[in-house]
Amino acid sequence: MQAQHGAVAEAQPIRLGVRAATFGDVKAAFKDGLRDTWRRPGLSIFFGLVYALFGLALLAGFTVFDQIWIIIAAGIGFPLVAPFLAAGLYEMSRRFKRGDTFTASDIFLVIFRQQRREFGWMSFVVLFVFWIWAYQFRLILALTVQSHGYRSFDHLLTTIFTTGEGMAFLAVGTLVGGVIATVLYCITVMAMPLLLDKNVDCVTAMITSVQTVLKSPVVVLVWGAIIGALTLLSVAPGFIGVIIVFPVLGHTSWHLYERLVFEK
Repeated sequence: MQAQHGAVAEAQPIRLGVRAATFGDVKAAFKDGLRDTWRRPGLSIFFGLVYALFGLALLAGFTVFDQIWIIIAAGIGFPLVAPFLAAGLYEMSRRFKRGDTFTASDIFLVIFRQQRREFGWMSFVVLFVFWIWAYQFRLILALTVQSHGYRSFDHLLTTIFTTGEGMAFLAVGTLVGGVIATVLYCITVMAMPLLLDKNVDCVTAMITSVQTVLKSPVVVLVWGAIIGALTLLSVAPGFIGVIIVFPVLGHTSWHLYERLVFEK
């Protein structure tokens, strides 16, 4: 009877709750994220370097090699690899909090194991949204500046920034891209660390993430805007800044999750 009772208890689903966020939580989480980045700077920066290399491959496909296969490969890898790299940063912060000692291989093993869990499905959700964005980008581009043609990437940039149709593309594309990015942020901001930390399914993680946003929309969305701004600034100098910004944001996201999501 005791064994049966234990089995039933283990089968009970995890009940999650969310707390209201404050800007103090964001500030404290960011401070903790900076601290964790420099506790093991080599390993943290390694994850940022790998992510930057995917970004550089994507950029090179556009501007240097003019090879579509590079763009496709990097375009698929960019959103797929980010969650798994972030999982390594989450795991580092979790072990720091517990006071555990660990090696780089311990963290890589945790990342490898995520492909067998719901984390992998979450990555495909990110990829799906990425391809929706890519399709909308191509559609808006065709509807606005197709008549001008674009023989090269440089010619495309000239068209976008010097013609009325190009300005229309920027306006509509920014609006549509902002909506898609906000939706993706809302369903993943807490889902990614939650899937690493708890044995929950992908749908539950996304619902919990949205609930967190709805609980404190101003604070959580402002944090999302900060993430976007820091990412853009880090991308601008040839993705060099990503090497530092990505691990800091990854560690910070873990600490913000710890503050806002709890098990009932």
